[in-house]
Amino acid sequence: MQHIAVIGAGITGVTTAYALAQQGFQVTLIDKNRYAGMETSYANGGQLSASNAEVWNHPSTLIKGLKWMFTPDAPLLMNPLPTWHKFSWLAEFVAALPKYRDNTIATTKLAIEARQHLFAWAQSEGIDFKHERRGILHIYRDKKGFDHAANVTQLLAQGGLERRAVTPDEMRAIEPTLAGQYYGGFYTESDSTGDIHLFTHGLSQACERLGVRFLRGTQVLRAQADGRTSTLLLQGEEGAAQQAQFDAVVVCAGVWGRSLAAQLGDRLNIYPVKGYSITVHLQDETSQQAAPWVSLLDDETKLVTSRLGADRFRVAGTAEFNGMNQNIRADRIRPLIQWVNQCFPGVSTRRVEPWAGLRPMLPNMMPRVGQGRCANVFYNTGHGHLGWTLSAITGHQIAAQVQQHFAKRAPAVTLALQA
Repeated sequence: MQHIAVIGAGITGVTTAYALAQQGFQVTLIDKNRYAGMETSYANGGQLSASNAEVWNHPSTLIKGLKWMFTPDAPLLMNPLPTWHKFSWLAEFVAALPKYRDNTIATTKLAIEARQHLFAWAQSEGIDFKHERRGILHIYRDKKGFDHAANVTQLLAQGGLERRAVTPDEMRAIEPTLAGQYYGGFYTESDSTGDIHLFTHGLSQACERLGVRFLRGTQVLRAQADGRTSTLLLQGEEGAAQQAQFDAVVVCAGVWGRSLAAQLGDRLNIYPVKGYSITVHLQDETSQQAAPWVSLLDDETKLVTSRLGADRFRVAGTAEFNGMNQNIRADRIRPLIQWVNQCFPGVSTRRVEPWAGLRPMLPNMMPRVGQGRCANVFYNTGHGHLGWTLSAITGHQIAAQVQQHFAKRAPAVTLALQA
């Protein structure tokens, strides 16, 4: 039985470990935290959103980025200080503009396919992750945004997703608690929401039941591979560093995967794009009645919402290009609270938990799922803002690729025929 190391116990690492264990591999899951899903998979927007599959490689994104560069509370914020990593990423982002249409359609197909795996795993393992299958409503305040969304809807349809335009009156019928004036919206009934951290934790427990060894609180100091053996230098909480050898390694380390890839001979141009969220605790019946159950995406502010059970309401979004900076900035959290006060004035924001996470984004907005230069090195990372949405299908895909790799390496069997 081949022994596979999976580096990173966020949503992509845990789904990868689970899919590999289901294929019969011996799996070791390694993470620097004591528990699964403690970084970018901790408090995201919660949307399982094929309707948000549009990649960002569009000229309008560049225009908005330049417009908002010196606005501290802008939905998209770029630190103007130059770094080679940032400029190389932006150059490749611009180079991917011609692939906007194809990549949006491809991402839509992946997102739809991911559902069957994620829902089946949750049901099979009995994971309660506050799943709400009430659809996602995209809201627009002007004709320009609505018209762009209409064009995106055509691309989503080519990927197999049904999304329909709705009038302001229909929007109010879909989500009666939403306040404000809107030009129109688009509604995707097949989309859903859930608590990513609850799912990741639950699936990590399922992994252990399947025999996955979970090395908690363990840093990967160095990674090497020669095509047949992968060697990792690991340091646990006790402080002693030890080498461990595996038949293959799968890197699912999010924004930390770039340096590991360099050690393994690969270029992985992931940039850490910070997103923020607030979890509003609905502590009274009035707030619980005033908070929405249908998930929303506000295109103008780039904010999304999820209802996580009766007493929690999540609001998340924005994009900040500021390097490996995990600080929670008050001027970035304040607009999220103000948005809740404006759109859902009956919700008390007296108790709000802020959070920030670094999305691992590749310049073309597509995840990297496949082999590295060494035959026994694999990557499942770079999902950006759609890690929760795409994780189940890319975990399934990488497990199939690992299985194919070892099937090719297996020695041929010669059958002797009796005379």
